[in-house]
Amino acid sequence: MNVQKMNSKEEKIDEIVALQLLEEIEQNNNVSQRNLSNKLGIALGLVNTYIKLLVKKGYIRIANFPKSRYTYLLTPEGMAEKSRLVYKHLNYYNNMFKQVRNDSKKLFLELGKKGIKRIAFLGVDEIAEIIYLSLLEAELDFVGIYDDLNVGKTFLKSIVRPLMDLINVDADRLIITSIKRQDEFFSKINSLNIDNAKIITLKR
Repeated sequence: MNVQKMNSKEEKIDEIVALQLLEEIEQNNNVSQRNLSNKLGIALGLVNTYIKLLVKKGYIRIANFPKSRYTYLLTPEGMAEKSRLVYKHLNYYNNMFKQVRNDSKKLFLELGKKGIKRIAFLGVDEIAEIIYLSLLEAELDFVGIYDDLNVGKTFLKSIVRPLMDLINVDADRLIITSIKRQDEFFSKINSLNIDNAKIITLKR
């Protein structure tokens, strides 16, 4: 998790969450904390804590208009901070995608030399499509993609299937295509008694 210190040692905030909050508030200054909690997928109490920290930093201010509801307003400092975070994270993701592209391309070329051809993906993530491009370049076979949180959705014309289906899949290697959820996939795969030697992860 990317965490930056605020004014004191006790005050810390996840920059990605901060950026999401600033963007949501910019789009709708009447949004409730409960709606923010649902949209961002974080606890309501945590949203309240983040709002207080952003107010303390001077990035947003709170108004009571109407009196029965809070209105959140981005300050000029908040607009500047949002722009800084956008630039920082675009640069971060651009570098990350380049690294994933290079690492996966090298990995698949090495697997191909060993006669390993059939590859299954575990996890729908931002990097999965990039890894898929490297797979095609190495002329390996894409068996399918498996992710319990996205079953039934479409990934590059393939239907996402549940991890349970891996028990009967004919794949030489299973590559975890989600950096953020590596531990989750390891845990679930172990519960299926799948040979760990078949599992491949990329660097975090």
